[in-house]
Amino acid sequence: MQIFLDTADMDALKKFSRTGLIDGVTTNPSIIAHSGRDLKKTIGAICALIKGPVSAEVAACTADHMIHEAKVLRAIAENVVIKIPLTPEGLLACAALSAENIETNVTLCFSANQALLAAKAGATYISPFIGRLDDLGQDGMELIHDIRDIYDNYGFATQILAASIRSTAHVKQSAMAGADVVTIPPKIFEQLYHHPLTDKGLAAFEKDWAGTGQSIIE
Repeated sequence: MQIFLDTADMDALKKFSRTGLIDGVTTNPSIIAHSGRDLKKTIGAICALIKGPVSAEVAACTADHMIHEAKVLRAIAENVVIKIPLTPEGLLACAALSAENIETNVTLCFSANQALLAAKAGATYISPFIGRLDDLGQDGMELIHDIRDIYDNYGFATQILAASIRSTAHVKQSAMAGADVVTIPPKIFEQLYHHPLTDKGLAAFEKDWAGTGQSIIE
């Protein structure tokens, strides 16, 4: 499973890109707004740092305007993926862009039927929002399973990009459900490393080794 970071925080991206574990980045208008930075400059800086897919979202509501904005965003860098809302106009734009071999990420997916339409429109990625469904008392992870079944039934190439991830448990469950990608905030990525037994075991090893008075280097 690929791991994307859902952020426009350049400090976090620089820190975690060094791990070699980050495959791409997703952004949206809210993330860019919270960063306080210029959209085009921010996307350009991210694309220069991260060589994998970088999702940049259109702001328009009509297909023609979405396509126009997509061309502007795509001109920033070759690894820009155009993020489009799952609306009738959005899927029209998705189909047009896909016909030009421009990669798309159809976002704000909350049902398997929506995911089916996005795949038929040629979406590169579909972004089901797990956490937001959980907030409504529904089982967001069930949606990942349903989309996986549908896509496998018909051989759709659209990749399932699990979004709105709220915990490390969501990451594990997405992987077990067969999501192709998970996009997560930096703080959750960092939490993936940790387990209390790892910390406890390492502390014991360090104490025992210090007691030997030895050094591997000298």
